Amino acid sequence: MLDLSQLETYKENNQIEAKKAIGGLPESVWETYSAFANTLGGVILLGVAEHKDKTLHPVDLPDPEWLIRDFWDIIRNPGKVSVNILTESDITVHTIHGKRIIVIRVPQAHSKDKPVYIGDNPMSGSYRRDGEGDYRCTPEEVREMLREKEASQKTLPYERTDEQ
Repeated sequence: MLDLSQLETYKENNQIEAKKAIGGLPESVWETYSAFANTLGGVILLGVAEHKDKTLHPVDLPDPEWLIRDFWDIIRNPGKVSVNILTESDITVHTIHGKRIIVIRVPQAHSKDKPVYIGDNPMSGSYRRDGEGDYRCTPEEVREMLREKEASQKTLPYERTDEQ
C-alpha cells in the first residue's frame, strides 16, 4: 500500500494520517482509529510530521517500543476503546532515512464490531473519515451502524442438513 521509502510523496488523505507523537501518543490517535475502523480503514503514521506544503516527513521517535506498549495498553481497555480490531502484525516499526516511525494499519471493522468508538458512548465517541480529517458521526450515522450490527448478529451461518 505505502512505499515508505517515498514517504515525502504522500499527503494525508482519507486513508493516511500522520502524527508526530514525539511527546507520547496524541489523544487524537483514538479518533483516527475510530474513524478508519468505521470507514474504509487506513494507516496511522506515528513519528511523521506534515509540513506546510502538506508533504510528510519522518521525525524520529525516541522510544517507539514504549509508544507501542502504551498503544496496546490503551486499546485493550474497553473503557477507552469499544473494541480492538488490530493484531500484533498491524503495528510495525520502520526506519526511514535513519529515523524510526511506527506504522499502524487499521482495517475497516466488520459490521458486527461497528461502531468502533472511544469512551463509553457510541453516540458521542464514534468517528468517520472524510478527506484529510476525522469527524464525529451524526446520531443517524451511529444508528445506521447499530442497525447493521444487529442485522449481522441475526445472520446465522449456513447449516448443512442430512437431506442435502
